[in-house]
Amino acid sequence: MFTKILIANRGEIACRVITTARKLGILTVAVHSDADVDAQHVALADEAVHIGPPAVAESYLRGDRIIKAALETGAEAIHPGYGFLSENPDFVDAVTAAGLVFIGPSASAIRAMGLKDAAKALMVEAGVPVVPGYHGDSQDADFLAQEADKIGYPVLIKARAGGGGKGMRLVEDPADFKAALAGAQREGQASFGDPVCLIEKYITQPRHIEIQIFGDSHGNVLHMFERDCSLQRRHQKVIEEAPAPEMPEQVREAMGRAAVEAAMAIQYTGAGTVEFIVDGSGPLREDGFWFMEMNTRLQVEHPVSEAITGLDFVELQLRVAFGDPLPMTQQDLSINGWSFEARLYAEDVPKGFLPATGILEHLVFPAAAAFELGSIRVDSGVVCGDEISPWYDPMIAKIIVHGPTRATALNTLSQALARTEIAGLTTNHTFLRRLARHPSFAQGKLDTGLIAREAQGLIPAPVPCTRSRSLAALAALGLDSDLPELAGYAHWAPVEHPVRLVWADESLQAKVWLSGNARHVTVDGVTHVLQPAGDHGDQTDRWWIDGTLVRARVQRMGRRVSVFWGNGYHFDSPDPLAVQDDHAGGDVISAPMPGLVKLVSATAGADVMKGDALLVLEAMKMEHTLVAPRDGVVSEVLTAVGDQVTDGTVLLTLLPVEDPKAVS
Repeated sequence: MFTKILIANRGEIACRVITTARKLGILTVAVHSDADVDAQHVALADEAVHIGPPAVAESYLRGDRIIKAALETGAEAIHPGYGFLSENPDFVDAVTAAGLVFIGPSASAIRAMGLKDAAKALMVEAGVPVVPGYHGDSQDADFLAQEADKIGYPVLIKARAGGGGKGMRLVEDPADFKAALAGAQREGQASFGDPVCLIEKYITQPRHIEIQIFGDSHGNVLHMFERDCSLQRRHQKVIEEAPAPEMPEQVREAMGRAAVEAAMAIQYTGAGTVEFIVDGSGPLREDGFWFMEMNTRLQVEHPVSEAITGLDFVELQLRVAFGDPLPMTQQDLSINGWSFEARLYAEDVPKGFLPATGILEHLVFPAAAAFELGSIRVDSGVVCGDEISPWYDPMIAKIIVHGPTRATALNTLSQALARTEIAGLTTNHTFLRRLARHPSFAQGKLDTGLIAREAQGLIPAPVPCTRSRSLAALAALGLDSDLPELAGYAHWAPVEHPVRLVWADESLQAKVWLSGNARHVTVDGVTHVLQPAGDHGDQTDRWWIDGTLVRARVQRMGRRVSVFWGNGYHFDSPDPLAVQDDHAGGDVISAPMPGLVKLVSATAGADVMKGDALLVLEAMKMEHTLVAPRDGVVSEVLTAVGDQVTDGTVLLTLLPVEDPKAVS
């Protein structure tokens, strides 16, 4: 076995690889950018090497620096994780040429599956079913529009080198085709250095089911059953599960055979995933699935397959890369129970899942295993106090659960999410909690359109009740423990403590007064009596509220207050002495996140209607279109293509049509 390996990645997956390597007695070398000097993967590794500034093009995509670091530290092999260089065949060639082992498939296998059009042609030869579409080289917009007409709408535009939802557009109206194509081509170029796109028929009720495969250098290829990854937003996975619900055994066997045939066609070694689009309009059937793509690496969602098979996939990767045969046959493998994984991201769900940044001022996970099997497992590369920066993927953690049945595992997931507390930045935590409890999901009735269809119930931010607001008022005044900071003694009547809170731009007024150890809070015309139920002096997670014992926790961070009760509610407690600065003038369109300006459609003096596209901002390799919030006139454009902007940067101003200051 290897004695030392280098991990050419960061964050959660780097920590994941380090954990298994340590279990096997293998020393590890981490690499890091300037932004990651204090990151958890750096702290966990035996050695760490600096490779450049924060931008990925100057650090984690610098294969030459990574190979140099491996050679200088005496590493024998490089584990690529996922993302970055994990599916770059030129990097694999360079690693091999340097006398190192690449812990993954061969460069030829990656090349065979790296371009979606070539991969589909190869699958046709191997007898694997593929989705109807155009997979040629022509990128002429008029020609591709004609091909889309032949295929029949709706169609899916996909960057041929794409993955993770990048460079992908669903088009339902022919009038939108060319604009969607241009966006997909730009995103493909930005993310993968390849703007070429292919066109496919869009299955109207699709399920996304993938097969985990492993191959070794002795000619063995096995499948580790399926995962259902149908719960997606913006073509990116949100909650995955294994096995797939309502999967007939004969369909499982057919999909497993097809995945193995796909891998054998390219002499595949290591971990990989063959992804299929499946007709979910009725019962799953053997002629109702089609090859979509193959990911020639470990997947983000691999823990759910580990949970149902009892295997450590990173250990298998290491053993196969070292030259060992797979230590089992297909007959040795079986499915044990059910597993779910929820991806916890820093993102603003009501704003279209825009990536968010900030400091993790408060972070509490349920009692769980880390990077190993357990009824609850939390894989994370961050801890409280870390920053989610604009430079990299905004993932905070993966919450993985395992149980004997689907219902038990799903209940465990819901409980694990309920016991997760995050404050300091915007996340998808509440969205995940709602999704985990959605009736259709609970019944196994899912497809890739479920989130979009049910957006009205899943996406809006939850509104705190008056009891949650009362807890926030206590915390803002420091009256949330058994030893209050403001006792407020009075001889004839209790002293009232007024407090102002702000939640979601809504100003809230509350009054608090004490009576012994009870707190009386009036907010929104309702009075509640609250009393901590914890030990004397402790910050409790149990409260008596109007005579009912509830589990809730409050957390103060400067002038921010969070109440963790069911959902996480976050309030600001403004300084009463601060001067309110009301800005006059027209509306402004500001950057909702740090990013790169890719396209400016608006011009000064132009009339715009509500919903018109004004600018395109690229953040974390995804394009985000900013639209006019109302009808008006563009007063001034304050940015240009190529500008790197920060969160809150004013990009243009908008005035009403009748405004005399509007540009004519």
